[in-house]
Amino acid sequence: MGSSSMEAEALEIFEVGPCEDAYTMGFLIGQKFSNKIRSRLARDLILQDQLLPFAQTLESQPLIQFLTDNHRTKFPSYWDELIGTAEGSGVPVLDIMLINFRKELLPLLPKTVMNPKIDTLDDCSDVLVASDSMAIVAHNEDANIALVGHTYLIKGTLSNRLSFIAYTYAGELPSCAFGLNSHGLAFTLNSVPPSESEIVAGGIGRNFISRDLLEAKSIDDALCRIESAEVSAGHSYNLIETRTRRIINVETASRNRVSVYEVGETPFFHANMYLHLKVNQVHDENSLTRQRKATTLPKSSKEDLLSLLGDTNDPTYPIYMTGPTLYTLCTAVIDLDEQTLSIVEGNPRKGEISHIFSTCSEDFKMP
Repeated sequence: MGSSSMEAEALEIFEVGPCEDAYTMGFLIGQKFSNKIRSRLARDLILQDQLLPFAQTLESQPLIQFLTDNHRTKFPSYWDELIGTAEGSGVPVLDIMLINFRKELLPLLPKTVMNPKIDTLDDCSDVLVASDSMAIVAHNEDANIALVGHTYLIKGTLSNRLSFIAYTYAGELPSCAFGLNSHGLAFTLNSVPPSESEIVAGGIGRNFISRDLLEAKSIDDALCRIESAEVSAGHSYNLIETRTRRIINVETASRNRVSVYEVGETPFFHANMYLHLKVNQVHDENSLTRQRKATTLPKSSKEDLLSLLGDTNDPTYPIYMTGPTLYTLCTAVIDLDEQTLSIVEGNPRKGEISHIFSTCSEDFKMP
């Protein structure tokens, strides 16, 4: 399957639920996207060349067991959902576990297993602003090129009638990217790279925390879920309360370290580096270049923000990525005045909106 046919494939949305239990919801998602999940696992070099070989070693066993026990205890229903996804798609549970915990496992791999060339799996760029004239979060979802054609949207409804829209990587819990729920809480995510010394082995994985955010009732509830999670590595969350026009950026690290930045009228750009939480981090030239570039570009209108996320001027580390390793899968635009979440495919400067959802209606349908 050539890349052009992969790109042409429309982003599919699957409506699921309410289900009798979390396992069933996962099973139905796994069954529906079985081909995409299998194809993603087969192409994912990080899984095939690093995580699976590591999982076959004796030294990995205590860590994998600890991750299993910890998540099964703290998030039993999301654990069931993960098992359901594996069994519904007919792939080994271990493979699904490994892709969901890749950020928690990769830094701990013995250096002999690591291949630095395929180490950076995902990067994202966000620009956020909440001024009198506009309140917008615009987010580039960047990932390894192997993920092109291996994502989908889940519109899930839970037994308590809460519903959510989540952009989902094949085989992973919804959502390691961005989502919106019927309480009017939305989020986008940026990975950040703490140094190895900052990582607590076997702590809670970011995919489980972002799955939990899909059920948050407000920014404060979301913050509470983030702060109580006892994370393994760390993450950057952009939390958006659509009813109050409030936007915050939250950076986290292990040992319950959390920093909150309230976004106001000065546009705030976030790539994949910690900006306000003091943490030893891995030096990332890609993020530094994007961060520097963003400071030079205009940000006074929605068009400016989309133009910034579509910038391709840097030959090595453009903000909008088209390979050979990293690829911008789509751009999400949450406009708090229009009350919409739009997904743009192609360069956001001129891209086509492939999906648009209302952030204020229970079923996300546009009026």
